[in-house]
Amino acid sequence: MLMTAFGGLMWLIFTAMLVLAVAALVLAAIAREDAYRAADKQNKMFWLIILGVTVAVNLLVPILFLQLAGLVATIVFFVDVRPALRQVSGGGGGRRGGSSSDGPYGPYNGGR
Repeated sequence: MLMTAFGGLMWLIFTAMLVLAVAALVLAAIAREDAYRAADKQNKMFWLIILGVTVAVNLLVPILFLQLAGLVATIVFFVDVRPALRQVSGGGGGRRGGSSSDGPYGPYNGGR
């Protein structure tokens, strides 16, 4: 019973690591090449290779040490590289101040 629960937990962890690696690979692939240079990060091909190897290791070679090394690379991408890419690309994604009634040309005042 306990081994079954442990096996299920490990499967869940490995699946989560794979999903994060795939998401990082997709995000790295859709970012512009010049954004990597502007953010002063490694180039796009570097991150595509690192994250691609991480996905391959998670799928094909379930060796915990290699999977953990890939997880570190994935975390570095999400914590350091992606925010820098978003900043130089102008894709803040969230609201940059203002109120909820602000439109594209300034605040909406309801026709007043």
